[in-house]
Amino acid sequence: MGGLLEPSPTVEERDTSKRTILIAIAVVVVVAGIAALLLRESPRAQSGPPPYAPYLKLSDLKMSQAQNFAGFTVTYVDGTVANLANKTVTHATIRVTFRDAYGQIAQIEEVPLKILETGGPYLDTADLSATPLGPGQNKPFRLIFERISQQWNMGYPELQIADVGTK
Repeated sequence: MGGLLEPSPTVEERDTSKRTILIAIAVVVVVAGIAALLLRESPRAQSGPPPYAPYLKLSDLKMSQAQNFAGFTVTYVDGTVANLANKTVTHATIRVTFRDAYGQIAQIEEVPLKILETGGPYLDTADLSATPLGPGQNKPFRLIFERISQQWNMGYPELQIADVGTK
């Protein structure tokens, strides 16, 4: 029975390339999922305005635009800030909401409130930490925007006090 012409039994090799590819894909998916969970930021809790915010009053708003040295348009919102309570304000951040032609939000910026100083031939701005706003005081302020969305309707933005530091 075992002649010369009989085929010898051969061991067929299993194709493991599909299994290897599936295992590699599974490992990549698991690693990406773990990385996404570890790197995600916790959502910010939307809290109301700071407790001292009702005692700061923004008034006499005016808007202007100018070209800077690089040829870009800079937008300014000027006004007066009044401290109506008995603490000294050393920091304030304003949330500014720009709207589009349909009343939808085009851009939201949080910018520090800068006090306008007229000590020289040019207007200059200073942080509230350098020139605090005492109880009962009024001072001119300026908000500066170097880039505003093209969808902005060119109307006055909404201003909301987002953060206040007092002493």
